[in-house]
Amino acid sequence: MPLAEPLFSRLGNVVMKAGRGIQRDDLLDVDALMVRSVTKVDVALLKDTPVRFVGTATIGTDHLALDALAAAGVCVVNAPGCNAQAVVEYVISALMRLEAQRGIQWRKATWGIVGLGNVGQRLRGVLEAIGCRVLACDPPLAAQSDAGWVDLDAILEADIISLHVPLNRSGEHPTWHLANREWLTRLRPNAVLINAARGSVVDNPALDALLMRRPDLTVVLDVWEGEPVPMRSLMKQVQIATPHIAGYSYDGKVKGTWQIYEQFCKFLGAHAEGGWRSLVPDHCNQWVDLAKIDANAAAFMQAVYDVGQDDTLLRATLAQTDEARGATFDLLRKNYRLRREVGSIELRNVHHWQNWPIEERRVLEALGLRLAQ
Repeated sequence: MPLAEPLFSRLGNVVMKAGRGIQRDDLLDVDALMVRSVTKVDVALLKDTPVRFVGTATIGTDHLALDALAAAGVCVVNAPGCNAQAVVEYVISALMRLEAQRGIQWRKATWGIVGLGNVGQRLRGVLEAIGCRVLACDPPLAAQSDAGWVDLDAILEADIISLHVPLNRSGEHPTWHLANREWLTRLRPNAVLINAARGSVVDNPALDALLMRRPDLTVVLDVWEGEPVPMRSLMKQVQIATPHIAGYSYDGKVKGTWQIYEQFCKFLGAHAEGGWRSLVPDHCNQWVDLAKIDANAAAFMQAVYDVGQDDTLLRATLAQTDEARGATFDLLRKNYRLRREVGSIELRNVHHWQNWPIEERRVLEALGLRLAQ
């Protein structure tokens, strides 16, 4: 959890522990517990401890027993949207790679976005700023207002479909196997399907079987049923396969830390001073020299974040046993490389920017590139 120690030490004594190893005995004199998704937090973990605040520096809360913790009087907060920009950059980097490999004209395509939360809304904004046509599908939001939504059937008209929904197994709008066998068979010829949401949003065995019959389809999967051991046959058939790292930018993690720090300050009646950018250590800064790359958005993104590196690392596990594959999958996430978001990249030789084609500048500006540096 980057910057946790310098931030929370403003408010009290900080003890750092490995997330998977936290036990009840570690919490006997702890007032607040800050975690990420590998730490399962329930009433048993907190029994007879002074913990009254739990913060997870993640969007998801699947690892928290929310109802039971609330009933026990524990304040629980998360960090919605903290890695939304990272996921958007993952999607765009993937499409740039597919453009180079398979000639997919993603800027001229009709996009379908399923799930218009923090990630989906941000992706929609980027695509519309570039000039793409976007179809938006979000049944819960559509039930609240008529804002030009389309349903899951209409989203099949899109050339590229990107999934960004939470995993809900029940309720009015379940998303488990939202992309089921019947729906998948109706993907249009040469369609692109991206899942950077949760693995079980897509029926993986059904997708695997479909791809054996539909080589025209292009699939990008960052999340998998059966994690940390994805289906071997499905991994071999998709064009881009990554180990659940779409949101793993350094900025996304730091923003998650900052959000729960702000909420803990509010819980204590304290003031959250300053911001997180000034606390980033020098060795975490990254820069791009515009004089040394081609004047196009794909070259810039390859210098900043090339999704192909993550694809190569995960595919290297195919020769391993399933047990080793699972361990490596987790290690790829745990030891993930430093990755900064476009808006945090330092630019050098900025005067070269004036010579870039307008359409290339528009892509990077839509992604948040800041020139006043």
